[in-house]
Amino acid sequence: MGLPWWPGSLLCSSCGDGRLRWALGPCSHRKMAQEEGVSLAEVRARVGASHGITDLAPKLHFYDSWAPDYDQDVATLQYRAPRLAVDCLSQAFPGLPHDALILDVACGTGLVAAELQARGFSQLHGVDGSPGMLEQARARSLYQHLSLCTLGQELLPSPEGTFDAVLMVGALSDGQVPCTAIPELLRVTKPGGLVCLTTRTNPSNLRYKEALEATLDGLEQARVWQRLVAWPVDRWELATSELEVGPNTLTEGFISGIVYLYRKVEVTQVEGVRSNQQPPVGL
Repeated sequence: MGLPWWPGSLLCSSCGDGRLRWALGPCSHRKMAQEEGVSLAEVRARVGASHGITDLAPKLHFYDSWAPDYDQDVATLQYRAPRLAVDCLSQAFPGLPHDALILDVACGTGLVAAELQARGFSQLHGVDGSPGMLEQARARSLYQHLSLCTLGQELLPSPEGTFDAVLMVGALSDGQVPCTAIPELLRVTKPGGLVCLTTRTNPSNLRYKEALEATLDGLEQARVWQRLVAWPVDRWELATSELEVGPNTLTEGFISGIVYLYRKVEVTQVEGVRSNQQPPVGL
C-alpha cells in the first residue's frame, strides 16, 4: 500500500525539506550558507573536484584536507542524503527501538549520526577511511565507537551479525566504495536487520549506479536480502557543474539521487514479495 506525501505547501521552498515551513522557519541549509558567507561557486569547484577523483588514495587525501570545511560546503549545496536516509529508515520502521545498534559506514564528519540522534537513536558506531573525517566525527561525541576502515580494501572491524541496522550514505560512487563491498555490509548485519544505501542518479554517476543495482539485484536473487524501499529523489543536492545536470533535471540546478532500504533474510524466513517500494510518509 502506498504511503502519502506531505502536501507541497508544507515543504521548504528552498530544498523541499519535509518540515513545517511555518513552524521551523527558513531552510537551515540556505541559512547556514548565508551566515558563513560561503561562495557557492567556490563550493561547487571544491565538491566538483572530489567527484572527479576516481582513484582511492587521492580521494582519501582529498577528504582529509576537506574535513574541516565539509559540513559547511555540503550545507551550501543543500545536500539532503543524510536526512533522507535516516527518515527512510525510521519512518519505514517506526518500531525500530532507540537502543538498536547501528553502524554508519563511510560516516564522514557524522552528519548521519546527527540525524539518528535527533530521532532518538543513541547506540551508534562509525567507520571511515579518512582520519581527518574521523577527527571531525569524534568531535561530535555522538558515536560510541569509531574505527578507521577503508571498505573495499579491508573488512569491517565487526563480527558477523553484529548490527540491527547498517547505513552507507554518500559513498557509493566511482573512487569511493566499490559495489563489490556490498556483501560486507550484509555480513555484519543481524538476520532480519536493515541496510540503507544511497547513491546519486545524475548523468555523471549513472554507470556506477547501473553496476550497483546489478549487485543489489543479484543479492536479492540469491535470497540473502529483500528490497523494502527504492525511493528516487529529484532534489538531492545542487549540481557542481553542467556535466552533472541532465536533460531531466527539474528545478534550480538540483541533481537526483535514490535511497534503498533492504532487510537481511533470516535463515528460516519464507521467501516473500517486496513489501513496499514507495517513499516513506512525511518526505
